[in-house]
Amino acid sequence: RQSRQLQNGEVIEAVTLFEVVSMGKRAMQSVVDDWIEAYKKDRDVALLDLINFFIQCSGCQGMVTAEMFQSLQNCEVMHKMTEKFDEGSEDYPLIKPGSYWKKFRTNFCEFTAVLVQQCQCSILYDSYLMDTIISLLTGLADSMVRAFRHTSTLAALKLLTALVNLNINLEVSKDNLERLYEVEKKRIVGKKINSRLDQLERKKREYEQKSLEVENMMNAIFKGTFLPRYRDIIPEIRAICIEEMGNWMRIYPDTFLNDSYLKYLGWMLYDKHPEVRLKCLQALQGIYSQKEVVCKMDLFTSRFKVTNIIYFVKQCLTYRNCDDALSSEDCENLYQFVYSTHRPLAVAAGELLYKRLIIQEIETESFTKTNGKQELITSQLKTLIVFFLESELHNHVTYLVDSLWDWAMSLLKDWECMTALLLEDAREYEKALSDVQESALIEIILATVRQAVEGPPTGRGGIRKILSTKEKKIQMEDCAKITEHFIVVLPQLLAKYSLETEKVTNLLQISQYFDLERYNTGSFNKNIDALLREVKAIVLIHSNTNILETCSRIYSILSREELTIHNQVAFARTELANELVEKLDHLLSIFWHKVNMSFVFNQKQKLDIWNKIVFLWALDRTYLNCDHAFACLSLLQILLPSLQCAYFALLWQLPSMTESPSSKVWLITMIRNYLPRFFKAYLSVLVSLEQGCPTWTAFMILCDLLLILSHQDSSNNDAAGLLEYLPSTSLQTKMLLFIRHHVFEEEVETKGQQIFFSKYTLHLKRCLLAAYCKLIICNVVEITAAAEIYKNYMKAYNDFEDIIKETLSRTRHNNKIQSARTLILCLQQLFQKHVESQGDGSSSSNSLDSSSTSFNNIKELARRFSLTFGWDQVKSRESVAMIHKEGIEFAFQGAAGMEGKCLPPNLNFLIILMLFFILFPLGKQVDLNPSLAMKAIWVTLGQSYAINPSTPKVVVVGKIDVFDIFVALSYL
Repeated sequence: RQSRQLQNGEVIEAVTLFEVVSMGKRAMQSVVDDWIEAYKKDRDVALLDLINFFIQCSGCQGMVTAEMFQSLQNCEVMHKMTEKFDEGSEDYPLIKPGSYWKKFRTNFCEFTAVLVQQCQCSILYDSYLMDTIISLLTGLADSMVRAFRHTSTLAALKLLTALVNLNINLEVSKDNLERLYEVEKKRIVGKKINSRLDQLERKKREYEQKSLEVENMMNAIFKGTFLPRYRDIIPEIRAICIEEMGNWMRIYPDTFLNDSYLKYLGWMLYDKHPEVRLKCLQALQGIYSQKEVVCKMDLFTSRFKVTNIIYFVKQCLTYRNCDDALSSEDCENLYQFVYSTHRPLAVAAGELLYKRLIIQEIETESFTKTNGKQELITSQLKTLIVFFLESELHNHVTYLVDSLWDWAMSLLKDWECMTALLLEDAREYEKALSDVQESALIEIILATVRQAVEGPPTGRGGIRKILSTKEKKIQMEDCAKITEHFIVVLPQLLAKYSLETEKVTNLLQISQYFDLERYNTGSFNKNIDALLREVKAIVLIHSNTNILETCSRIYSILSREELTIHNQVAFARTELANELVEKLDHLLSIFWHKVNMSFVFNQKQKLDIWNKIVFLWALDRTYLNCDHAFACLSLLQILLPSLQCAYFALLWQLPSMTESPSSKVWLITMIRNYLPRFFKAYLSVLVSLEQGCPTWTAFMILCDLLLILSHQDSSNNDAAGLLEYLPSTSLQTKMLLFIRHHVFEEEVETKGQQIFFSKYTLHLKRCLLAAYCKLIICNVVEITAAAEIYKNYMKAYNDFEDIIKETLSRTRHNNKIQSARTLILCLQQLFQKHVESQGDGSSSSNSLDSSSTSFNNIKELARRFSLTFGWDQVKSRESVAMIHKEGIEFAFQGAAGMEGKCLPPNLNFLIILMLFFILFPLGKQVDLNPSLAMKAIWVTLGQSYAINPSTPKVVVVGKIDVFDIFVALSYL
């Protein structure tokens, strides 16, 4: 052990270089100095310590002895170290987790730099030290052991980086010396001056010699370590190579920034591992950020443009130093990355879009008159609108706004200018927006308001971070600005675009982001009145569901009790509801008193009123009148809105019925009386309407209502009558037929329709199936209905596999026996269908084709079912026993009447049942001769066989259990 006292008086005791490096940077330079002194005294002993240092840093417990160092070649030493390496240990210092080992890696890299720095004035050029170190590291880098390769590659390339820095310093010193030499040479020639020139000349040759030696060392490391390892199978090693090459090109471009080295970066851009590609990006970032060296990248840029074009945007540097590298077509391709889900890439593309398209295409000098700033912003907004429309990605406007938010915040927050553009009169301003541009601008306004209040959109922001105090303050200021401006302007915009569905829908959503709690003034209340008047007018005009939903949401937000304006809004809502109900009453009175109402009033008028009532009842419970909900059930056009009204009205009443049932007996009785009519109406919808959204919506409502009614609080005796209501057999049958027809039957569509509707239709089908499966899981419908679902497991595996498996898992958790009975029922029904498809030969199992596709599909389904039980045979014993019992009894149905003439018709079902046999835990093996197996089957049918005495082991006479028969069959 050696002790050394530092300047601050601290005494550090160290045993090996490995321990010193682990101690930290503070003692490293002193230890390196001590090692240099030891090297000068005995270089072999000092080098042996350094060799063992690299061995220990690799996680190897072996030690290189002096005898091995003197007598063996490097390859032999590496072979012995490999033998002593602990193959059972997967960790080594460079990859061990924790802050301690992370610090060790940093210190390890620093050690090589300090070593070169401290040796540069003495032993670095002795032709022994560096040759030995480079030879050692090159040998370790070729090892089959990952730890050796990883550690030695990092050490060698960090050593090369230190040599690069040293060579740069040598060249700087040589350049300074040359300038001094030229100055001295111009002086008066004399004896003293001549000796000075000779001294400078010798010093110059010395620097040249050292530089040459350093370059040789660099070449040796590059060829011996980098070239073999930049293609290493371990991505961490490849990443080290690319990272260090980027450093060399950045700090020493005269040597490394040429095509012979750049090609490695170009190749590794295609690496399959993201970490390696990231290191390439970071290397390119360092290069392209230096304007003076960009000219050397012309060939590289042109050759790897297809790949680089994305990475240049990622680093956001192309527009600064490489204006000529990308054509207009390239830029147009880059602009589309503003719609990327990866936010850093999208933000970089947004910067490129803003600075190269939105700003540069606007001539600022042309706006020098009055309102010049507003005209400039208007032109920039129009440029943005044109880009948005040309990109044809209107559903992703929130992504576009988020990409530009960091760079064009002042433009995107200029809501005054945006709304002024919308309120412009085309006759007064010849450059007013077109109808399409107005729609696009309204979408952008809504997206900017949402961005200011909520932050990045879903799928773009990643994990929601906690806002800082400054960010919260900015957000509150934006909310206040939005409220103050749009509470005045929004009624004007709604009045202007009241007849245009798309524009009104987007404009109405802006009010959801108002900050209303801080405002309580007379002028503010007037603006609220104006807004409510426009919303009421829109409700009376439109029947579009999106608009009506948005309007109902506005009433809900503005009528919160904590707001001072809630009474004002509640009164306006009540006034609107009364007006709608009066219109509906008038139409219903005509309906009840006229025989042929199609000639009395417009059916569309009734449908519009129903849609409005639907969303008011979804909002408030005060408008319940169940008679209205069933008044027009004979009209398919308004049937669905009517049922929705009744559905929402019922939902509003359920809480009050369960909270105080004694005072709601009359209401409970009324609901019970209406339920049969209600479900009858839904059946008419499912039967009468064609496949489509209305039918599916009706089915979803039906499933939800059945689920709600069957799961009320059973502790409430007065409301317990609702618990007794379960769907009738007829209703269950029709619901199952609906699922079979609308979910599992394939539709005949044209290619264009399939491309456009396939994803949306699949989503709706999954919703339908999930809703129905919830009824099965919650025992609302019979569990045997699941058999019809399970039949389609193989056919619909890609689309509904997760839903079907979850249903199977939940039903098994509820009742293992019933779940098993459902599985075997499913297989029996499929087998029966297969038997019927065989035609005239279906009366006997002899004629069944057990190799047909349909039979193999049944076997595969049975195999899938068996896999769902897992390997816990004890846990699944009862379920598997039930499957065997039901299956064997089904296989021998009708065997009693055969009288031995032919086999039972369902006997081949045992082949399917065999797939479950491996799950049945046998207490002991059955010792049964295979030749007796089929005879044992007939024993169950009352047959007796005289067994040949020569037949070994078993004589079977009389009846045996069906499970014994199945065991016997397993030996065939």
